[in-house]
Amino acid sequence: MIRGEQVTLFAPLKGPDDSYGVPSVEYSAQRVIENVLVAPSGTADLEPGMRPDGDSVTLILHFPKTFTGSLRATRLAVRGTMYAVVGDPQPYTDENVPGAWNRPVTVRLVEG
Repeated sequence: MIRGEQVTLFAPLKGPDDSYGVPSVEYSAQRVIENVLVAPSGTADLEPGMRPDGDSVTLILHFPKTFTGSLRATRLAVRGTMYAVVGDPQPYTDENVPGAWNRPVTVRLVEG
């Protein structure tokens, strides 16, 4: 039996203005989402000369059909690491997807 993991959803909030008067964004934990499948990242960013140390990490998370909220501009804590959600992931129609998961969500962490 396939069993997903727990991830924490963080939503953006308006933060204080910086020293130049530009508003910042802070993230606040909103809820825990159960039963999310975590697909390992690929190695596409390991091209010689481009990112030889593989500084970019991308994961595909598969959200359960029970999740119905928006993920636009949010962040997700996965296995203790914070990732930014790419775009505005939309679910497949339930009738076209057997099983418990219907929404692929690309998340990205870039260091360096």
